[in-house]
Amino acid sequence: MTVRPGGPIPASDAQRRVRRSPLLYTAPIVLLCLLTGVLGWEIVRANMTEQARTDWPWRLQLLDMEPLGSLLAVAAAAVLARAQYARTVRPMLGWRADWTTGRLTGSGSGSGNDGNGVEWRAGVYNGGQYTAVIERYDFRLVLAGESAPESTPWTDLPGAVATLTGAGLVAGEDFRIPLFGDFPLVGTGTYETVTMGSFSRRFVDEVDAFHVRMRVVDTVGDSHERIMNLLKGARSTGYPPPAS
Repeated sequence: MTVRPGGPIPASDAQRRVRRSPLLYTAPIVLLCLLTGVLGWEIVRANMTEQARTDWPWRLQLLDMEPLGSLLAVAAAAVLARAQYARTVRPMLGWRADWTTGRLTGSGSGSGNDGNGVEWRAGVYNGGQYTAVIERYDFRLVLAGESAPESTPWTDLPGAVATLTGAGLVAGEDFRIPLFGDFPLVGTGTYETVTMGSFSRRFVDEVDAFHVRMRVVDTVGDSHERIMNLLKGARSTGYPPPAS
């Protein structure tokens, strides 16, 4: 079980970029900066007298101006092209939730005789054009009546399940949370979601917030993160659950 410090409850669930690829982002910028420095050196040398250029260190010529200009143009084009491509392949993480039936069983979900109860099911999707791979995801639970929700830590799936079962909730009856590995979120454009969790009405009553912090990596190696409260809207009086 992994536990990470909590901190303030996020006010916004907007997606943000948390890491850029060192190879595909940092390396071209470092090369561009080095070539710019060389250009500055050669400009200073070119404006000195012949006599001054015979003394050290001004007699050191790093690169001729013509190939230097070509290399600078290539490096600048690479940086701009990479930035544009990264924007094109950037994933757009979204989530959707609704009251439905089918995944939970038992009295904890308010079920009928058929064993299928009403549940709040939440799923995530990638609205971008390209595939993103789940790199990591953590959970943060705020149980009803907690006096200091900002002290609630982030934890992994086993830690979240342990917290929920410790609060008296039953796996399979009150909640069902899938386990993901390096799972690809394909940009299908159909808004079809991948289920992140199914929660009973008892779960919704006894858990104030269920935050998921999902981090994905795109095709250029940049990491993006979004924090989603999967119970947002579940207790809305204008959107009540259907009768079981």
